[in-house]
Amino acid sequence: MQTRFTTEQLADREIAASEPILRKCVHCGFCNATCPTYLVLGDELDGPRGRIYLIKDMLENSRPATSEVVRHIDRCLSCLACMTTCPSGVHYQHLIDHARGYVERTYQRPLHERALRTLLAKLLPYPRRLKAALAGAALLRSTTRCIPPLARYLERRAPGTWRAMARLASYRASPQNTPSGRAAAAAPRGRIALLAGCAQSVLTPQTQAACTRLIERAGFEVVVIEGCCGALVHHLGREAETRTFAAALLERISAERSRGGLCAVIVAASGCGTHLKDFGYLFRDDRALAAGARELSALTRDITEWLDELEQAPPVSPEARASRGITVAYHSACSMQHGQRLDSIPRRLLARAGFEVCEIPEGHLCCGSAGTYNILQPELAEQLRERKLANIRATGARLVATGNVGCIVQLAGAGISVVHTAELLDWAAGGPAPRLERTE
Repeated sequence: MQTRFTTEQLADREIAASEPILRKCVHCGFCNATCPTYLVLGDELDGPRGRIYLIKDMLENSRPATSEVVRHIDRCLSCLACMTTCPSGVHYQHLIDHARGYVERTYQRPLHERALRTLLAKLLPYPRRLKAALAGAALLRSTTRCIPPLARYLERRAPGTWRAMARLASYRASPQNTPSGRAAAAAPRGRIALLAGCAQSVLTPQTQAACTRLIERAGFEVVVIEGCCGALVHHLGREAETRTFAAALLERISAERSRGGLCAVIVAASGCGTHLKDFGYLFRDDRALAAGARELSALTRDITEWLDELEQAPPVSPEARASRGITVAYHSACSMQHGQRLDSIPRRLLARAGFEVCEIPEGHLCCGSAGTYNILQPELAEQLRERKLANIRATGARLVATGNVGCIVQLAGAGISVVHTAELLDWAAGGPAPRLERTE
């Protein structure tokens, strides 16, 4: 693609980074074939190629974002399926991130949109606030059941958002249950940092417990790192908050590295893992943080990626034989298969642990979670959820494994049990059985 940026424009670090990305696009349109929003809406501007044209035109002309451009950019899930498909290596991830930041700087959203996006940014990255908000939402949900007119009013005003938030409020995490997986009197082989995260620590604390046991069984000491990585606000285009969260997390991890060294930084929420692995790019021009950010990105591993690199399958406990032979449909979260390019490893580990793993049709398509997308774009997210659930039901499996908390919550409540891959691996190795959803 030909670009016409001026020398003055290219002096801007973001423009300088996006210009070669734009030039790589050859207009082939292969990306549209795997773009969820293009498949649902059939609009060229709701596919990656169309969005690239919109972004190029906006940036080249130094034009403030318009409502039309914002509508199509907001509809992007950032699932990155287009990057897996693209034969030219267009790094759409960095381009759409640049566009989101540009939109937030140049476009005045309607008041209700600003309020909702600010609310999400001030709640989701903070576990205590999120717990309180979920308790309040659950109370509101109970109240609306007792006051049908209120329920009808909320459903009429914002039906999709109300359904998405009701699903989030009704989701119940399993008890954390953290018996140690460490062998008695065994000296640790090294120290592993386990990122607690923000929403995951509230919604699925059992995931962290399972990861802790898996790491300790392998003979390593676990150091839990608290704090948000900034991925949620990053996808909202809130650049300053993104860097604040990321820098604070980088400082905490650097302190642990200097205290006793770290063999790896383990992340069980694949959306966070994708973001951490991009810290080197995020801080590329920061003289104080660039080196540490690159080192952190190099250390970061998804829990399944780290287990696979050990070349040591989690032992199958005689007490956990009940888990063997169970059919599991593996849902590869977008941030796993497209963001981190980790698609076969979780399947291989599940099969090695004794599960029968089946493929979900259209497995490359997003379930509609995508961070806050299911709240901000609820109608599209609901269509993608129903499409994913239909494909899961076609497998006949009643148990689904995935590597991202957003997918777990998005697909919950449909009579199909959706659990983190680490929980199944831990169960097969002697840990507690995961909570299974009642069938319909």
